[in-house]
Amino acid sequence: MTLAALNSPIALTEPQLSIIGQQRLEGELHVNGAKNSALVLMAASVLSNEPICLHNMPDLTDIGTMAKILVSLGVGFRLQGASALLNGGGLIRHNPSYELTRKLRASFFLIGPLLARHGVAQVPLPGGCRIGSRPVREHNKSLRAMGAKVTIENGVVSAVVEGNHGRLQGCAIHLDCPSVGATETVMMAATLAEGDTVIRNAAQEPEVADLAGLLQGMGARIRGAGSSTIHISGVRELHGADYEVVPDRVEAGTFLIAAAATRSRLHIHPVIPHHLGAVLAKLEEVGCNIRQHGQGITITPGALQGCELCTKPFPGFPTDLQAPFMALLATAEGDSVVTENIFENRLQHVPELQRMGAQIHTHGNVAFLKGVARLSGAPVTGTDLRASAAMVIAGLAADGVTQVAGLDHLDRGYTRLEERLQAVGARISRISSAQPTLLAA
Repeated sequence: MTLAALNSPIALTEPQLSIIGQQRLEGELHVNGAKNSALVLMAASVLSNEPICLHNMPDLTDIGTMAKILVSLGVGFRLQGASALLNGGGLIRHNPSYELTRKLRASFFLIGPLLARHGVAQVPLPGGCRIGSRPVREHNKSLRAMGAKVTIENGVVSAVVEGNHGRLQGCAIHLDCPSVGATETVMMAATLAEGDTVIRNAAQEPEVADLAGLLQGMGARIRGAGSSTIHISGVRELHGADYEVVPDRVEAGTFLIAAAATRSRLHIHPVIPHHLGAVLAKLEEVGCNIRQHGQGITITPGALQGCELCTKPFPGFPTDLQAPFMALLATAEGDSVVTENIFENRLQHVPELQRMGAQIHTHGNVAFLKGVARLSGAPVTGTDLRASAAMVIAGLAADGVTQVAGLDHLDRGYTRLEERLQAVGARISRISSAQPTLLAA
């Protein structure tokens, strides 16, 4: 290939974000409803024959995918602004297709509600970001304990309740690990089970408590959600409800980290500060001033210092913000150590940060960083949803132009991110596949 060819404009194969870094951000950013709550609340609509109206719904590709899956099963779905109306009265199928479920891990949430309603469910093994094995063993073990026969064949998990008139039986369940997905699956299944179910070593994430809030609004008898022990007394049926999705703590945390990385003062709202306790504490530790007022948080960064960070289940530091925080630590003064304890493959963003000049080396699940004065813009790719957010943060803080690919991941978790960042001063734009870009020689 000639030098002229190397310098000629070429068409992008996929949309990318182009970021001119080193711009101070200023103003306020609105936080949308939580993706991780909204998806499981949508799955819970299967439990009732009556309409469920969910408010504060985020406009995300994952939400659209879950809607398509539910419609394929016979669930009614209508979107009106930020509210979604779902009606499980038309539920006719118990076997969503692999073609629809393969890109969405949250699709597996449906096995609990479908089994509770139909007494039978066939759900393909989940897809989503490739950040680790994320097995469903805990889900299946728990459903077996409740009386279901569970088998896995050709990538599909089949569950059926052969006795008790097709109704699950409440029981005591101890999770080997506090899995959010397993906790939520058992909660939904247990709402219509016969008798009482007790989940021990349950996940304590805010999304679990949010699901309990909707289920209680539908008539479920649940107590203890948000603690390590949850009690559910089964009822014969659930009714409709109106419910508002909790603010997205991961999106809020991403905005706060972006403010810190760009040394910018920003106001973030609405948030529930308790949901961000570990993140706020770590931001203060590295040198940010945090001021809370009602459902808003104002962050004012100072001189940033390195730190040690370990991901843990809630109320520990969330794994979903590990990659964004590493982008911040790349330019913090001194040394930092980041340990990923949740997903074994969640350091895939390290090579991309290294392309931008970050000094990082890894050993197993641990990343060691030596802060640099400034990152340099470069073409990078987000390898999963939160890694994509980390690349955007790195690009905002870097010197020069950064082009971020992998927007199919980013759009799963952040609504029109570039437009919202533009509103607070970022120089960021989406380049479609129809627009040319220039490769440097």
